[in-house]
Amino acid sequence: MTPKKLLVADDEPNIVISLEYLMKREGYDVLVATDGNQALEAIQREQPALVLLDVMMPGKTGFEVCQAVRADPALDGVRILMLTAKGRETDVRKGLALGANAYMTKPFSTRELVQKVAELLEAAP
Repeated sequence: MTPKKLLVADDEPNIVISLEYLMKREGYDVLVATDGNQALEAIQREQPALVLLDVMMPGKTGFEVCQAVRADPALDGVRILMLTAKGRETDVRKGLALGANAYMTKPFSTRELVQKVAELLEAAP
């Protein structure tokens, strides 16, 4: 079976390195983007099964990337898990309203993240 493709989109190098390592260890094929524009291009080009999307990024924000993905019918199957240091209720609601499948606040436990990713991919169409 081909490993599921994930995109890690975050502008913080330490987070990118640790998420990439963690997801590869779980058996996923991992792509990386370090700003919102790169993230959107990678999503359109590669159509990953899931995107770990940071909210605060240069170029486009995670909210803008999420909105653009949801506006494109060709990207219907892409799941989005938003990651943010902003845990405010309004941010969570905004992310979910824009079409994110789930939301996690930094810092998060790697075990919780791995579980959430597996849940989202199982629920994928």
